[in-house]
Amino acid sequence: MEMGWPIPDEPVVFLKPDSSILKNNKPFFLPDFSVNIHYEVEVVIKISKLGKGISAKFASRYFDEVTLGIDITARDLQNHQAAAGLPWEISKCFDGAAPLGSFVPVTSIKDMADLDFRLEINNKMVQKSNTSDMIFSFNEIVEYVSKFFTLKTGDLIFTGTPPGVGQLKKNDNLIAYLGDKPLLDFLIK
Repeated sequence: MEMGWPIPDEPVVFLKPDSSILKNNKPFFLPDFSVNIHYEVEVVIKISKLGKGISAKFASRYFDEVTLGIDITARDLQNHQAAAGLPWEISKCFDGAAPLGSFVPVTSIKDMADLDFRLEINNKMVQKSNTSDMIFSFNEIVEYVSKFFTLKTGDLIFTGTPPGVGQLKKNDNLIAYLGDKPLLDFLIK
């Protein structure tokens, strides 16, 4: 589990505003309000139709594309907020904190429950996993989130990160692969 925290009984949910989204392999600029910016590669699903109170057994009908994204986190701010029992938004929701790769249709994927993904930084693999290792399946995540929020077409759900999170440095080159296909390739400035 990320940062050695216990495995949760339910998915952990937080929101990122659209200003967090970084597209088209644009560079991410290290902010001046943190000295400890971390990467977390995650599979991201794109919601394809309106839904509320979605049952897990029907949840796959509500997303039609997948990509990889990086949940960029100001770890020093997150630790401070968590220790004080405060929300994490300032540590995860700042501008550019959600770089997204190019999307792939779910129909082109053989088995969403057996999907390899990895993150390389400067040609060194730092995170590698398979969706079979996820704590909660895509369908369980959609079911849980839709209890609280109406999911709308175009909404994005980051689904959790494997072990290996770490600090970003200026001039790092991040490349995220779904299987052997690079979906995201950007620089840290």
